[in-house]
Amino acid sequence: MKVLVINPGSTSTKIAIYEDNVQIWKHGIFHYPEELAKFQHINEQYQYRRDCLTKALEGVCKLEELDGIIGRGGLLKPMPGGVYRVTERIKEDLKNAKMQHASNLAGLLADELASIAGCPAFIADPVVTDELWDIARPTGIAEIERQSIFHALNSRAVSRNYAKEIGKPYEELNLIVAHLGGGITVSAHHKGRVVDVNDGLNGEGPFSPERAGTIPAAQLAELCFSGKYTLNEVKKKLIGQGGLVAHLGTTNTADILEKAANGDKKCQYIMDAMHYAIAKQIGAMHVTLRGKTDAIIITGGIAHNIPTVESLKEWVGYLAPIVVVPGEDELGALAMNAIGALKGELPIQVYNPTK
Repeated sequence: MKVLVINPGSTSTKIAIYEDNVQIWKHGIFHYPEELAKFQHINEQYQYRRDCLTKALEGVCKLEELDGIIGRGGLLKPMPGGVYRVTERIKEDLKNAKMQHASNLAGLLADELASIAGCPAFIADPVVTDELWDIARPTGIAEIERQSIFHALNSRAVSRNYAKEIGKPYEELNLIVAHLGGGITVSAHHKGRVVDVNDGLNGEGPFSPERAGTIPAAQLAELCFSGKYTLNEVKKKLIGQGGLVAHLGTTNTADILEKAANGDKKCQYIMDAMHYAIAKQIGAMHVTLRGKTDAIIITGGIAHNIPTVESLKEWVGYLAPIVVVPGEDELGALAMNAIGALKGELPIQVYNPTK
């Protein structure tokens, strides 16, 4: 099977071609700020990015050679995880998504190129993947319900790969996946479903390099009404300017850990606090799985840092075996989903959101 993978980001579009899960070609298209500045809305970038993509493919691959095309899942309505064939409903919801993000273009680009190639177009495991147990949704404020927004693509991919390595179906395992990146999400995978996870985008769970995480509610309310900050300024404190950058002025965990190793007590203190917060979230997901956790997978960019991994092993290593999968291979994860669907190894889901 030969598939094309499309992963648009804020300033780049990453593309790759895979044959039976083996990457045979990869290319990154950088989009200069002055080019993107011409567009007021992300949807206006569609033709520009399409032209860049088709130009990059010239002489590399004929579309007719492809068995499938898959794009990164966009900010659709809450939906179960898995592989989805791009439909008119998906395209309509991508065009009208509440939040602007380059990933919203992926399904649209995949669908147009697939129509030329005569093959199916897919998306898989978008960040809005929602499989929460109903009991996990309510909060103590009736107007606020917990949401499922997390690193679904990588979390599911590393889980499936781990299951394959040990020779067991993913659907028979209980796994905790701690994705450690600019945002941190810790998800409980119960027999193939992500039944609980902290909302790493909107301020729940551990603080991270750039997000504040869970904050004492009354103190946050006082800050909001102190008159010192606007609504947008408070939101920036929670997302983008919170966490490590608020305490230490940087999101570079490798540099912070190096300073800590050289005797910087503040760097050591704040990193220890972040590790502790992550460990507590892992413990919470262990409770979700009723203490029957088969493995704890530590993944994401920060998992490259040995001191972080060793600290987490000290905190939670007694709960279940620790598996470390540093970084995130979004292109490979998308290819795995597309090829699995084409071979009939993964079911193709039907997009029918109820919210």
